[in-house]
Amino acid sequence: MKNIKIKFPDNSSRDYPENITPLEIAQGISRSLAKEVIAARVDGKLVDLNRPLTSDVSLELVKYDDPDGKQIYWHSTAHLMAQAVQELFPNVKVTIGPAIENGFYYDFDKEIPFTDEDLEKIEAKMKELCKQNNMYQRRELSREEAIDFFRSINEDYKVEILSEIPEGETISLYSQGSFTDLCRGPHIIDTGKIKAVKLLKTSGAYWRGDAKNKMLQRIYGISFPSQKQLDQYLFELEEAQKRDHRKLGKELDLFSISDDIGAGLVLWHPRGAMIHSIIEDYWKKKHFQAGYQLVKSPHIGKADLWKTSGHLDFYSESMYSPIIVDEQEYYLKPMNCPFHIAIYQSTRRSYRELPIKFAEMGTVYRYEHSGALHGLMRVRGFTQDDAHIICTPEQLVDEVEKVLLFSIEMLRAFGFQDLLVYLATMPEKAVGEKEQWSKASESLRLALEQNKIDYEIDEGGGAFYGPKIDIKIKDALNRLWQCSTIQFDFNLPERFQMEYIGEDNQPHQPYMVHRALLGSVERFFGTLIEYHAGNFPLWLCPTQVKVIPISEKSEAYAREINEKLLAAEIRSEVDLKSEKVGYKIREAEILKIPYMVILGEKEVNAGNISLRRHTEGDQGNMSVDELIRKLHKQIESKT
Repeated sequence: MKNIKIKFPDNSSRDYPENITPLEIAQGISRSLAKEVIAARVDGKLVDLNRPLTSDVSLELVKYDDPDGKQIYWHSTAHLMAQAVQELFPNVKVTIGPAIENGFYYDFDKEIPFTDEDLEKIEAKMKELCKQNNMYQRRELSREEAIDFFRSINEDYKVEILSEIPEGETISLYSQGSFTDLCRGPHIIDTGKIKAVKLLKTSGAYWRGDAKNKMLQRIYGISFPSQKQLDQYLFELEEAQKRDHRKLGKELDLFSISDDIGAGLVLWHPRGAMIHSIIEDYWKKKHFQAGYQLVKSPHIGKADLWKTSGHLDFYSESMYSPIIVDEQEYYLKPMNCPFHIAIYQSTRRSYRELPIKFAEMGTVYRYEHSGALHGLMRVRGFTQDDAHIICTPEQLVDEVEKVLLFSIEMLRAFGFQDLLVYLATMPEKAVGEKEQWSKASESLRLALEQNKIDYEIDEGGGAFYGPKIDIKIKDALNRLWQCSTIQFDFNLPERFQMEYIGEDNQPHQPYMVHRALLGSVERFFGTLIEYHAGNFPLWLCPTQVKVIPISEKSEAYAREINEKLLAAEIRSEVDLKSEKVGYKIREAEILKIPYMVILGEKEVNAGNISLRRHTEGDQGNMSVDELIRKLHKQIESKT
């Protein structure tokens, strides 16, 4: 038997006998490694651990912690769940069961929806099957052979999928125990690898997402290599539910979304509108300080504008149907960019004027499918903190660096500490020459490295019109939230034939950078709610102090204290309801108001106040001037 050369990720290599498997290589390295590996990358392609290696290759052993490892693990668990369902409910037909961002689901053709008791039985059956250590076995068939097999077991949905696969394409089936599924793979080695599983919920789902098709029954689940990991996940899931911005938005009376108004359209209540206004005021102040010029643009524009910008070619599925005005087509704007370019082109520009920085809190409208709408996170009308920097090629690195530091400063002010930065490079479909992309990507990289900012490469993650820097925040539950984007654009300056007159007195095309520090204010607001669990930093709270008189005897003093706080620009409210003080305190706690001023006869006579802190209780007595100084210090420091 001949030997083959295996190259490892550390660039070391070693000879092995032909037909050795990745699992055997892992076992030869260490028993603990063999227990941890999920699959293998052979020359970059994911394969099963028991796939024989027949030639010289590069090999990477994939563990659960690898994103691909998780997907393989969860997809294998979806197959296990389908086996458990069919053993418990023999007449149920299977459809598809992919891994998703967190876990997996499988859709079943079952006339009666699954109950909570059914989920408990299925989960117990899955645990039983795990202990059988059944191998995931792959076999390849022709399309006709695969169709004949699934017809023989009355799996009509698999036959439908197979009938659409092109002739000659490799068809693979995977079996474990009594269950066989149509699947590309790869999979884990055996069911014994699945150590902890939890079925989370059921829902209805149309076959292939089409309401004209039959309603199926979907089961969602999650699995892990250890019970400890599952317990931690379930704890974080419970915490996430407590932090859900839709739940807290209602409890804190911040916003609502009503089908009577329109799906995906936000109604800001007074408390939410106050925070929205505070965010905008701070945003404007910081932009003025950073040399931006504020602009305003209309909500609709003529069709020709969106043809020139390319939106009707590349983005039409996210745009609303045209509005006819004076027999001409207009569109609700999905972005502000073309309007900012029109302002730039309203006069001749010199290199001496550049960089020009136009910024706008502009409301845009994008069509989202109803199933994708999610509270404030995915809406159909939203305010974008948009800005465009138009500069010379020589100014690009410096301007990107300024935006980068500006973004981080803004996010820190809102309490976000754990930031992850990504440099997204050229995708497969892109405009512009490779040399342009390389130069622009290098400019973004330089800005990151000159400021000693750690970053990861998001290979192929750029927009079709240029590379970008994405800044994401990580919250207490280790969830990532997309916030700032700094986006280079080759496309629009060329499409709109933008120019400036250079030192040589000749026209030149400027560079343009799109940037959104907060993204959409709606999504940013939802992120704020969940990140802080509704306990906003003091400077953002719609009500910073609730003044609570204990009885009618201290009401006049309560009004006096409230007026002093308002005069000192502290957002204060006085509670004069005829309720007991305990009720008023509980109500303020529910609304997560940071401070409560409690006033009784003792405080009236002493001319001071008794202070309570949300979740912390009594803070002692002090003068109102002392309280104002304390609050001003906290507000100014943004802590």
